[in-house]
Amino acid sequence: MECFHRPVLVDEAVKCLIPLPDGTYIDGTCGTGGHSLTIVKRLQGNGRLICLDRDPEAVRLSRKRLSFSGERVQVIRASYTELDKVLKELELDTVDGVLLDLGMSSYQLERSGRGFSFGRDEPLDMRMDPDGELTAYDLVNTLSLKDLEGIFREYGEEKRARLIARAIIRARRRNPIETSLQLALLTKSAYPPSYRFRTRHPATRIFQALRIAVNRELENLNLFLDKIPFLVAKGGRLVILTYHSLEDRIVKQAMAVWEKGCTCPPDLPYCACGKVPLFRRLFRKAIQPTWKEIDENPSARSAKLRAAERI
Repeated sequence: MECFHRPVLVDEAVKCLIPLPDGTYIDGTCGTGGHSLTIVKRLQGNGRLICLDRDPEAVRLSRKRLSFSGERVQVIRASYTELDKVLKELELDTVDGVLLDLGMSSYQLERSGRGFSFGRDEPLDMRMDPDGELTAYDLVNTLSLKDLEGIFREYGEEKRARLIARAIIRARRRNPIETSLQLALLTKSAYPPSYRFRTRHPATRIFQALRIAVNRELENLNLFLDKIPFLVAKGGRLVILTYHSLEDRIVKQAMAVWEKGCTCPPDLPYCACGKVPLFRRLFRKAIQPTWKEIDENPSARSAKLRAAERI
């Protein structure tokens, strides 16, 4: 039985994304096609959807799920950071909208077998792209105490980063840490018993940090944001769903800079930088899921949606 991810804020995201039903749109992180399915149903006339994902299994599932749409949809194995190259190959200069959902899919957590979930005993992999060179096993078993602590503190915002890194170093001196369950239990051991049974599992931030490091998620997001103003047509939309504060901060700051344009000091009598506004935010504060959606889909609880229009 196929595992299809339940998309988050799907109606809100698609409403923000599609100003023109006959335009060309990108789902840059299509996963198993949750958002894509809703997007293609909203298209009219010459409307077209191009779906990207770097995971070959996600591509297979999306192609199967969206096969009813015929030539209206293309599913391509590529990272959203390669959008400029993809558009060049398709002989397109710009598109009318781009959607990124930066969360984990149900398939990745439950069916990929790559150790994304601390509730399963799987190889410590965590690669979104199974052809990537670096794995979580490599990081956990080779990095120094200082570097492990840095990853946990920077990417996981983990207060007990040093204690957890020390527990890992001690354990791997005896045997390599090979599975997600081993790592989860080690993380848990760095907490006093009173912390172990709260709502959030002690390993949550550690797994987040390793996944970000393995897949270069923040670097990829910054690379994408540098390119995207030149790939969206005037009047087109950019919609991004984030799930933790690090990503949301990057997106929020980028959109604020695009909207402002000029970065000259306020006391300068004329603009010397030459920068002009690139996007207009559709709303100042991020859209978040309702309690009803969170109750029906707990993975939505930390989601934030931000959207902007190219000007």
